[in-house]
Amino acid sequence: MIENMENNIFGKEGWKPKRLGDLTGKTYVITGANAGAGFETTKVFLSKGSEVVMLNRNKQKSEAAIAELKKEFGSEAKVSFIIMDLAELSSVRNAAKQVIEKVPYIDVLICNAAIAQVTKQQLTSAGFESQLGINHYGHFLLINLLFDKVESEGKRIVVVGSNGYKMGLKKLQFEDMNFDKKYNPMNSYCHSKLAQMVFAYELQNRIQQAGKSTEVYVCHPGASRTTLAMEEANFMTNLIFTIMSYTPLTQSAEKGSWPEVMCATEDNLKQKGYYGPTKRMDFVGPIGECKLESFVLDSEPAKKLWELSEEATDCKWNL
Repeated sequence: MIENMENNIFGKEGWKPKRLGDLTGKTYVITGANAGAGFETTKVFLSKGSEVVMLNRNKQKSEAAIAELKKEFGSEAKVSFIIMDLAELSSVRNAAKQVIEKVPYIDVLICNAAIAQVTKQQLTSAGFESQLGINHYGHFLLINLLFDKVESEGKRIVVVGSNGYKMGLKKLQFEDMNFDKKYNPMNSYCHSKLAQMVFAYELQNRIQQAGKSTEVYVCHPGASRTTLAMEEANFMTNLIFTIMSYTPLTQSAEKGSWPEVMCATEDNLKQKGYYGPTKRMDFVGPIGECKLESFVLDSEPAKKLWELSEEATDCKWNL
């Protein structure tokens, strides 16, 4: 654990995109990249000459995003999208198949997409609480399906977590994963991000035990001004986030993208690290390593979640 967050390996200003060199020839596959931090991440990569394949659920928004990107970076900018709805396991399977067939090379798979603060309990077609279904189960399946391609090629996966993991229940609620008994928008969101992060660190362990080479890095965007919580939340939650956006406790979506860009490109990071803004409760500030709460690394719940997730997504891992 880090005792002094002032000891940023990137210096007082923290990591910034100016550290990036030319990325021509690199290909990044990003979930949820037509808005928010994912869109800003795409802009950074395109500005450095790389190719981006976006996995988005909305065709119209994806086309509009690409039009905007090509207007900024030129008609030759290498950016495309494949339709994928993380809430639908069949859609994830179809998208993964297209990625394998159409994308020659994946340097980094970035799991950025998420939903938050869903006001009333909603279930996916597979029967998952929607935030858990999208934030965790959908990505669990996607990474599984694309793992062999990543392992044979780019060997890097980035999972965008959230400081919500240390809020809410602070444990995986195996007895009621869908919050059927007592649904709460914040608790269920925090639960979904905790699950996503527990999986990411367990994936690191299993990759190493299997003698594979893929590296998995976990980061968070801090309190960024995106539409993440605004699309699904109730009036009061939206009001709180709107008020917060005028305070020093929030930052731009552009800065919110920097941790995932860093984890996708920087060498000598810790796989058991947790990266993002390091000031004001890790909401904003220089990008560096943040304190990771030890309960995320507990092996027993991690193994139980893994088994449950394999069963829920009907997809065994070959590790």
